[in-house]
Amino acid sequence: MNIFNKISDHTKYRLLEIIPGLLVWSTFILAFIFTFLKPLWAIYFIIIFDLYWLVRIIYIVIYLIISYQRFRQSLKIDWLEKCQTFSKCRDIYHLIFIPTYKEGIDILKSSFNSLVKINFSLDRLIVVLAGEERDKDNFLKIAEQIQNEFNHRFFKLLVTVHPKDIPGEIGAKGSNIAWAGRRAKELIDRLKIPYENVIVSSFDADTCVHPQYFSYLTYQYLNNPKATRTSYQPVALYNNNVWDSPAFTRVVSYSTTFWLLTELLRPERMFTFSSHSMSFKALIDVDFWQSDIVTEDSRICLQGLVRYDGDYRVMPMYIPLSMDVVMAKTLWQTIKAQYLQVRRWAYGVENFPFMVWNFWGNKKIHFLTKFRYIFNQLEGVYSWATAPILILVLGRLPVWLANRQENVSAIARNAPHILQWLMALAMVGIFISAILGTALLPPRPKKYKKIKLLFMLVQWVFLPVTLIIFGSIPATEAQTRLMLGKYLGFHVTAKARK
Repeated sequence: MNIFNKISDHTKYRLLEIIPGLLVWSTFILAFIFTFLKPLWAIYFIIIFDLYWLVRIIYIVIYLIISYQRFRQSLKIDWLEKCQTFSKCRDIYHLIFIPTYKEGIDILKSSFNSLVKINFSLDRLIVVLAGEERDKDNFLKIAEQIQNEFNHRFFKLLVTVHPKDIPGEIGAKGSNIAWAGRRAKELIDRLKIPYENVIVSSFDADTCVHPQYFSYLTYQYLNNPKATRTSYQPVALYNNNVWDSPAFTRVVSYSTTFWLLTELLRPERMFTFSSHSMSFKALIDVDFWQSDIVTEDSRICLQGLVRYDGDYRVMPMYIPLSMDVVMAKTLWQTIKAQYLQVRRWAYGVENFPFMVWNFWGNKKIHFLTKFRYIFNQLEGVYSWATAPILILVLGRLPVWLANRQENVSAIARNAPHILQWLMALAMVGIFISAILGTALLPPRPKKYKKIKLLFMLVQWVFLPVTLIIFGSIPATEAQTRLMLGKYLGFHVTAKARK
């Protein structure tokens, strides 16, 4: 204990950063070693591992179907009517942050156009267009166009420019909206609006809201006894340019949507992801988004969990926000952009040391709450990196080696057939994903023939490949970077529209 106490806080935190990557690489190395030294042991492990993932796929598919049904049902409800049953409905303001860095005017105009089509009072919206000094000249031109077209539509339209090279910050979405948030606080203080009456929504530049989003959100907020200690997570759909984008990026995007749909049924383990909402009071209490991290979207709910000693949660919202599928100007740029986006998402592993560090000495947070969040974070990033490679790549090597030996066991001889049957059963999950993915598509543009819909179904044959190239590999890189202290900066995903 005395030796541990002598270790600096920096070294202790670095040891926590090493753990996830160490687990991943230990798994790969041990799997490779046992493949050659003990191929039969490796075969037994792979069969058990595949069987475990088959069971897991079954219950994930069940969760997905239930969540999808709830999603469809929620879209049939008139949320404005339900919202107006609360007398405080007219007291609520929505503070909306739209950060941008080098996005084109077409991207931002589509987002703003979706805002003016909502069924909630526009005079209760305070919209913040948050730009970067690194892109100041371009941003100010775009901001002027946005102000000329939309300034009169909302209660307030605030334009902010985040200064570059502030000590202790990285150039990222979190530092941008944290700066914009403090400027918005100054405005709200001048207007003397109670913080409890302000709901914050942090969007990406390409986020297009569903017409009922703010009515739904307001109802959930007013109907929640702990409204100010809750984050609100909608369904992230990637429909803005889905008909124009490449098949492999559509598969990655819709896989993300399906993952989020299954998470909505388990709010006790949820993190906020991408575009989300929360109370302005909570945002003030946690001192805004952190300015020195990449994944501020998931970190913000953990900040609330720490600030309120575990009395904070994420509420599922079965209503969509639509964003862009990754698509750049060329195919190679699109491949690179998709890889970098997934790597940035996987860098959410930086939450693991944060949680352990802040949970460890806080006895007010229930042990089960601590364990659930830490385990789900660690297991999630570990499976993300290892499962596809173990199942689809390393799982085949020991079978091949064992079958080249004499006197192999019956299980070794039959291992290829066993694995084939397990993979065939797992294909049911791909089939259901294809059906639901097609059901979630927006109307087909007239420029595409009906045969395009068939391609939307067939594209799911790319799933095994995308799980490795745009899953395991970037997730492994993200955890390796954290392990080695090669910290990741924020890379803005390329956006292009046809």
